[in-house]
Amino acid sequence: MSRSGDPGDRLRARIQGLRAKTTDNGCTEAEALLAAAKVAELLDRHDLSLSDIDIRHAPCERRVFETHRKKRIPLDHCIGAIADFCDCRVWREKSQAGTARFVFFGLGSDVEVALYLAELVDAAVRFELGRYKTTAEYRQYRHKDRHLANASFALGMVASIADKLVAIKAERDAAGRGAGRDLVVLKGAVVDAELEKLDLNLRSVEGRRRMVSPTAYDAGGTAGATLSIGLPTK
Repeated sequence: MSRSGDPGDRLRARIQGLRAKTTDNGCTEAEALLAAAKVAELLDRHDLSLSDIDIRHAPCERRVFETHRKKRIPLDHCIGAIADFCDCRVWREKSQAGTARFVFFGLGSDVEVALYLAELVDAAVRFELGRYKTTAEYRQYRHKDRHLANASFALGMVASIADKLVAIKAERDAAGRGAGRDLVVLKGAVVDAELEKLDLNLRSVEGRRRMVSPTAYDAGGTAGATLSIGLPTK
């Protein structure tokens, strides 16, 4: 049971407050990623407030991101980077309705932030794709080719964001090791031990190659690189 004034409770309350201002009520892409940057900064501070004993005895939790789609969505290509960014595990499964969902598993604060980042990235991609559809470049595509352009733009954007998350995570981890405390290894051992107890039949699935429009893919990559600037570097 959480103690009164527990840092984890304060972090979750902050995330819920940000969610109410962003994904729940709509926000610009810049506002969404500035919120993500703030939450990641708070998560780093929260980790530093925990002792090794706190981490070893912390319960693991699940958080679910529902895609409401039976087919894969652009977020598929960023979901692993989001999970790694938050030191948790993630898998894809089908709901009873046959739609796909992502399940984050890890320490409570980590999975809370991972779910929020997934919501933010998904919302940002939808916003930027909508804006791309109003450009002269997009209107040059023939009607029958626009589905490919849409998919290419979204893939380029999430790939760019994923690359940025991986790079920033590496910097954050290096900073932690430089301070003489490798929390990633400690948390990873705890999460993997708890995951093994679930006795899930998880397997890795190699991603299928996708045909893309280079122009639209590059446009999405440019949008993703721009949006990722607001993420924290420490």
